[in-house]
Amino acid sequence: MAEEGIKEKKKQKKLGGLKTLPFILSNELCDRFAGAGFHANMINYLMNQLHMPLIESTKTLNNFAATSSLTPIVGALIADSFAGRFWTITTGSIFYLLGMVGVTISSIIPALRPPACLPQSSSCQEASTWQQAIFYVSLLFTAIGSGGIRPCVVPFGAEQLEQDGLPPPQQQPDGKQPKQQWSFFNLYFFCVGLAVMLAFTVVVYVQDNVGWGVGFGIPTITMFIAVIVFTSGYPLYIKRKPGGSPLTRVAQVVVAAARKRKLPAFTDGSLLYHDKDYDAHISTAGRLAHTKQFKFLDRAAIVVDGDMSDSGQPRPWHLATVHRIEELKSIIRILPIWSTVILISTAASNNYTFAIVQAKTMDCHVAGSFKIPPATLSIFSSAAMLLTIAFYDRVLVPIARRLTGRPEGISHLRRVGIGLAISILSNVAAALVESRRRADSAHGQLSVFWLVPQYVVPGMADGFASVGLLEFLYDQSPESMRSTATALFWLSISAGQYGGTVLVSMVSKFTRSSGTQGSWLQDNINEGRLDCFYWLVAGLQLFNFAYFLFCAKFYVFKRLETAFASGEIVHDNFGDDDLEPGKNFRSTSTADRDQLELTKPSSHCPPHQVAPNHV
Repeated sequence: MAEEGIKEKKKQKKLGGLKTLPFILSNELCDRFAGAGFHANMINYLMNQLHMPLIESTKTLNNFAATSSLTPIVGALIADSFAGRFWTITTGSIFYLLGMVGVTISSIIPALRPPACLPQSSSCQEASTWQQAIFYVSLLFTAIGSGGIRPCVVPFGAEQLEQDGLPPPQQQPDGKQPKQQWSFFNLYFFCVGLAVMLAFTVVVYVQDNVGWGVGFGIPTITMFIAVIVFTSGYPLYIKRKPGGSPLTRVAQVVVAAARKRKLPAFTDGSLLYHDKDYDAHISTAGRLAHTKQFKFLDRAAIVVDGDMSDSGQPRPWHLATVHRIEELKSIIRILPIWSTVILISTAASNNYTFAIVQAKTMDCHVAGSFKIPPATLSIFSSAAMLLTIAFYDRVLVPIARRLTGRPEGISHLRRVGIGLAISILSNVAAALVESRRRADSAHGQLSVFWLVPQYVVPGMADGFASVGLLEFLYDQSPESMRSTATALFWLSISAGQYGGTVLVSMVSKFTRSSGTQGSWLQDNINEGRLDCFYWLVAGLQLFNFAYFLFCAKFYVFKRLETAFASGEIVHDNFGDDDLEPGKNFRSTSTADRDQLELTKPSSHCPPHQVAPNHV
């Protein structure tokens, strides 16, 4: 038995590592390449090829974008509950590929789209119901595919650099977690930015100048290759078993705490229920240590008569372990920090609407008669994000690592905070440029390149805030809920886009009814006050940054119960058994890794008592 265990451990050590990342990242690169290529010019395809009205086309794309932003939540729950991340990514990739094939075929076969408009015709035949249905089903398949790919790629890739609590490959001599895992997040966003840049240049050019069939066919073929490459890495991947539905465990904790709401709360975490064997499948890297926040939830771990079944197992809707309670606490603590990044997406959404309208009123000539399309300005945002990530990973992090001793260099919260601070400057720059554009509109056109700062600054902010948020969600979420926590990243983007719509509607309505010069936001921006809108958003971002600082100050990092070879039991290398708000400790990801498993706990404890060796 001992020899079999040693062989199994050696086999596990051969899995994962940097050799798996090309398989994983190629899948995500093609997903983003295809998605960006489809969306960048899809409005023109709907209007010019399917002959759909502008409003209907806009609604179609908005509904599709909303669905694509919500499906990652469903995909994450499926991955964490029963399917696992590998099979969720694989299934999602196949669905995405089928959707892309459907769109490509509909653009090639004449019978699947309406006839071309007659020359000098004032009206065109709109796509029939069944032609639109084929197109909608294809889009739905890509949205379902995104739900399987996006929430799982990041945690699946990051866990290839760790092995069930053991040190990741190429461990550093000082015993600390190496830098590869945190570099993965930078590499992930670098691939995303590169894919978007390629899509906005290559794919859009082909669609406009060669044909829609070829323009859709290029990302479709690329996605097919990505599916083959990703699945071929199956023997190399670390594939962790899912820990069951996280929503069910959360509900069980809440119900158990509600049942015992009249019991006195314990201030000593050692008196609460622990069961290592019961939590083994959801705590392979260690159990979460007790914290003093949200004490009302701790009542779920108070043992009373009737909480244990005849077999000695806890009744999950009556009794929860400390680890399961801390899972819920971890998610609750994450949400305030997560909410602060929503406004970045709200502010960035202006670059796809108002900034393009601004660009159309400006001089778009680059050299001679060549004019840059207004929508192409988004390239500057992607390029800025790529350069920021490269500078951060290759210059800033090595310097910060030497100064702080942290493998990731700068903490996740500081990185998010830097990004939020930078994002404020984007709307300040936009307001100043709009004021200059309005002043020069009567005398001549201002060069479109004056808009570059309001594209570059959001890209730089994304290089800090978005990457930092994704690192934060992965690091601070319970290991059994990492796909679900990663899906929150996509939900923040969706919420930010919806928030932008709500903000525009409110500003337009309020300024129209109370202003003497009409609405700030008008079809003719020379008659509106777009610069005032930008100043308003900058003010909201400043308030949001102050809110972030408040949340970060009182954030409590998660900790794991750990034990050293000497037998001394500690909690993430800190002596305090319970951590209170306002104490900023390093997260578990930076803890030393020369740790042993904890001693086996008692399977259950008598009511209001605890076994001597319960941890």
